[in-house]
Amino acid sequence: MEVKKDILWRVYLIYFFICLFGVAIIAKIFIIQFSEGDALRAQSEKFSTSKFDIEAVRGNIYDANGSLLATSLPYFETGMDVNTEAITDDIFSDNVDSLSVCLANLFKDKTYKEYRKIIVKARKSGDRWVVLQNDVSYTDLQKMKKFPLLRKGKNRGGFIYLQTNRRELPFQFLAARTIGKLNASGTGKSFGLEAQFDSILHGKNGQRWKQKIAGGGWRPINDDNEIDPEDGNDIVSTIDINVQDVAENSLMNCLRKHGADHGCLVLMEIKTGEIKAIANLTRSNKDTSKYVEDLNYAVGDAGAKVPGSTFKLPSLVAVMEDFNVTLNEIVDIGDGTCFYSDKKVTDSHHPEKSRITVQEVFEQSSNVGVTKIITRYYSKDPQKYIDRLYKMGLNSMLGVTIPGEASPYIKNTEDKTWSSISLPWISYGYESRITPLQILNFYSAIANNGKMMRPMFVKEIRNRGKIVKTFEPEVINPSICSQSTVLKAKKMMEGVVLRGTAKSLKSANYQIAGKTGTAQLDIVNGKQTYQASFVGYFPADNPKYSCIVVISAPSGDAYYGGVVAGPVFKDVADKVFSTSLEIHKEINHVQPQYAIAAPKVRAGNQSEIGDVLKVLKVRNQSDDGKSEWISAISNDSVSVSFLSKNIEETLKRGIVPNLVGMTARDVLYLLENKGIRVKLIGSGAVASQSITAGTAFIKGTQIVLQLL
Repeated sequence: MEVKKDILWRVYLIYFFICLFGVAIIAKIFIIQFSEGDALRAQSEKFSTSKFDIEAVRGNIYDANGSLLATSLPYFETGMDVNTEAITDDIFSDNVDSLSVCLANLFKDKTYKEYRKIIVKARKSGDRWVVLQNDVSYTDLQKMKKFPLLRKGKNRGGFIYLQTNRRELPFQFLAARTIGKLNASGTGKSFGLEAQFDSILHGKNGQRWKQKIAGGGWRPINDDNEIDPEDGNDIVSTIDINVQDVAENSLMNCLRKHGADHGCLVLMEIKTGEIKAIANLTRSNKDTSKYVEDLNYAVGDAGAKVPGSTFKLPSLVAVMEDFNVTLNEIVDIGDGTCFYSDKKVTDSHHPEKSRITVQEVFEQSSNVGVTKIITRYYSKDPQKYIDRLYKMGLNSMLGVTIPGEASPYIKNTEDKTWSSISLPWISYGYESRITPLQILNFYSAIANNGKMMRPMFVKEIRNRGKIVKTFEPEVINPSICSQSTVLKAKKMMEGVVLRGTAKSLKSANYQIAGKTGTAQLDIVNGKQTYQASFVGYFPADNPKYSCIVVISAPSGDAYYGGVVAGPVFKDVADKVFSTSLEIHKEINHVQPQYAIAAPKVRAGNQSEIGDVLKVLKVRNQSDDGKSEWISAISNDSVSVSFLSKNIEETLKRGIVPNLVGMTARDVLYLLENKGIRVKLIGSGAVASQSITAGTAFIKGTQIVLQLL
């Protein structure tokens, strides 16, 4: 009996514990289901499914004429679910060989046996995702859609592809630095229009659910997106790719010809400030024979460069504005050298005369002349000179839409480094730092009658072809100086091309105005390096475009601005002139009262020559309307200037005048009336004279004149 009770007690105890364990299990089920269920389900979903961004298609960048400068092209990651239920063993075995052959023939990166091995292995291991190819173009994707198995689509053929977008530049390196790049990965700097207008170009990403599969990969759960992406807006730049092409290639040829380190070019529309072309080329580190768009020297390179002689225009504009200096004022440049606190200033091209006008100082780019003019008027108050430069905006950033603009630097008299040589040195382009674009904008303001515009790089923002926003031209300063100063500045720049350091740029079709620049840079390997530049505008009589060319460190013997940078300017100007109909005067608008081309005019009597030109309908102007005898020069194809020749006054003082260019009739009349015997050899106009001009004579003296 006792044994039976003992057995029953043990059975009841075991039963009790079993029931208690069952109750615990049921309680845990209720806790998991109703208390912890949501959290556990969310945790499970986190490891099996996830929400992924779908990249929006980035907006395009166009040139001013609608040509694509930057666009996003679709590329695809392609894969296959080889174990989808629709692909039976028979279907798989019937198609795997032909599919492998097609893939091998299309991509040529693996043999068909290698493709077959990958696909079969995935089938046997039960993988639901096998990568077929990455970075597949849209064209190749369309071909893949016709391959065995894949042609059946996602559900029946297991074919899955995911789109990514890649930024492409159709014109490759043309304006590449200005177009820019967006380094979203953080591996480098973002720059250019891509960086500045990223929020506009980017669009809005969509979202899609994906499921984690064997091997750690992810595949879309369904064909529909959770949120569809919104494509970015397009921007229309001011760049003209046709002019950009000429600018880039001309700059490239110049850099190669002169073995220069780097260079830049900017072409601007004067009235609006629109940048039509901008090129920045530097020698490649990988291949020194090649040049690439690496740094934006035109916009961001103020720290390393001095403006050189191109800064002489702001200096002379300042002194003309403050002291009403005239172009005929005489400057004594001596032998082309002068000293300031034992520091020597030298002229590279010493004019023939020691006393020259302000106009000639600028035309011949006389360093001595400019320093003497500026110190003559500002030595007692140099801050007045600096204040005038500041008032004209030369110390201010332009605020362009391209990131990275460098801040200009013009030394103030309160600067700790200001010295007794600062005033003359700044006057001809040293002890200052200004970017090429900032210098160009000043010259454009002069061409625009004193109105300074903000340089523009973008004209419009569009969405699917519709204009969303238009950027209007913006005035920085309505008048940097008076109109009388503007007229003087224009005349000085026209003279540079007509008679000065840029005579090689003269064109028979249109007139150019501008200024050459040659600046000394650092000494490299014991050799002085230079910077050659030319900045100006065209056509001079009705300015439409301005342009600056800067060539840094040419390695050859040629380093002057007119020789090195000038031809690049001319190439671009010729291209623009030949393709811009608005620059050309309409044939039916050519005024009939003037001749098509001015004839060659010899020296002689002003009244008689004027009468002849009037009949021929050729415009003429004289520096002295009262002078009886003049010499004549052609300013352009349809006008002539008279320069007075004080012949009679010279003869009265008993001195032989300069007779070159005069006709035999006129010299016989003048000389024989003064008792000089004349012997003529040849016919035509006087080419040379036996007695040098300026020599004293007496009655009866014989002079032999060679006529040609």
